[in-house]
Amino acid sequence: MKRRYVTFLTFLALGVVAFKSFPPTDEEYQVRREHMVKEIEADVKFTSERIGKKALGRHVMEAMGKVPRHEFVPAHLRRSAYENRPLPIGYGQTISQPYIVALMTDLLDVDEDNVVLEIGTGSGYQAAILAELVEKVYTVEIVRELGEQAKGRLKRLGYQNVWVRIGDGYYGWEEHAPFDGIIVTAAASHIPPPLVKQLKPGGRIIIPVGSPFMTQQLMLVKKEKDGKIKTKQVLPVLFVPLTGGH
Repeated sequence: MKRRYVTFLTFLALGVVAFKSFPPTDEEYQVRREHMVKEIEADVKFTSERIGKKALGRHVMEAMGKVPRHEFVPAHLRRSAYENRPLPIGYGQTISQPYIVALMTDLLDVDEDNVVLEIGTGSGYQAAILAELVEKVYTVEIVRELGEQAKGRLKRLGYQNVWVRIGDGYYGWEEHAPFDGIIVTAAASHIPPPLVKQLKPGGRIIIPVGSPFMTQQLMLVKKEKDGKIKTKQVLPVLFVPLTGGH
């Protein structure tokens, strides 16, 4: 009897482990996305004085609530996909905190007919958010493996208005310029002149600027209609460094 009892408990324990290992359902992921959106809204209110706004645009928040972030993180981190924090995606890179993704997207101030350039494709999550809001997204990734993975992932998820290129994002993507907006998801020591050149008059660049692995400043760069450049510090941030041969 004792042996059978132990065997039954072992079977029961294995059953519990197996049950716990089941991935969340689509409905559960949706609930987690909704909670993530509420956390973003709370962070925006908390930082409202610094960022100069009490709420982000409705369309931006709708995109954050729609795009399946769990599809853009490694399989073993999917249960953490909707936590409001960055997550590693391999090759020393990360997927940014949802609040930062939403804020940077909002600051870009895009319209549905816009063409946008992203530097630092990573997993493709930021490109997917942008694809919900604009006509075309061109995105450049320097790590070939990440770029190829993102290209396949975005295609699988049905994003037909995103084009991925493997290359050094410091130099932009000149053949598709000028861009209505440019978003950089890695920290540069300065604002890259090629990106400024490829920005339309009236357009914006959102970029973290500062030393690697130290607190940087999220910068809003505006190109006026006459070509003059204005910059504004928005928020202290921490991004992986922009790499390349520059």
